[in-house]
Amino acid sequence: MAETDRMLAVRTRINELAAKAKTPEGLTDDEIAERADLRAEFLENFRAAFRSQVEMLQVFDDDGNEVTPDKVKDIQREKGLRDK
Repeated sequence: MAETDRMLAVRTRINELAAKAKTPEGLTDDEIAERADLRAEFLENFRAAFRSQVEMLQVFDDDGNEVTPDKVKDIQREKGLRDK
């Protein structure tokens, strides 16, 4: 999944704040709050993308038989990605 411009900007800003936090100057209270908000946004997006990848997953054994977990199959059916 390609990284959106927004998520690239979030990640870049998180890295900028992390670098500044390591300097003697440190972070202001506003920057600490901004960093927490950006981290929460980044993790939310990461979890959603990861969940989407898992939900699209199909697992096959060495013999070519599908062994996708039933829970994943049910989610795929609910989203119309798999026949009922």
